[in-house]
Amino acid sequence: MQIVVFNLGEEHFAVETEKVQSINDMMEITIVPNAPSYIKGLINLRGNIKSLVDINLLLNANSTGEQQNIIILTVEDEEIGITVDEVEEVLVIDENLIQKMDNEETSPYIKGILNYDNMLLTIIDIDKLLN
Repeated sequence: MQIVVFNLGEEHFAVETEKVQSINDMMEITIVPNAPSYIKGLINLRGNIKSLVDINLLLNANSTGEQQNIIILTVEDEEIGITVDEVEEVLVIDENLIQKMDNEETSPYIKGILNYDNMLLTIIDIDKLLN
């Protein structure tokens, strides 16, 4: 299994590469009036308009740094961007090393936790998070 690792503040998260369409530097964001608070706005990516989601709000993460990257993900046949502090790396991992969450009711969007190189990675089920 391949994952894209990114950070929000001091926390490290990952999503499966099969969901990732592209990784981009931060770009101009057009604010949408009356949009839900987790919608940061819209971006124009090579002539295509994409919604941009503030994943910090959805994950209750404390991102205090400047967000440098946008990850474009496919969620139910729609491409959506999420803003992250920084994309760190792409890893190939053994799926059996992922520790599953016991309480799926409180965090249904978390696939599990991976202890990688003295770093705890929270692996996100992006379909469940953005649904």
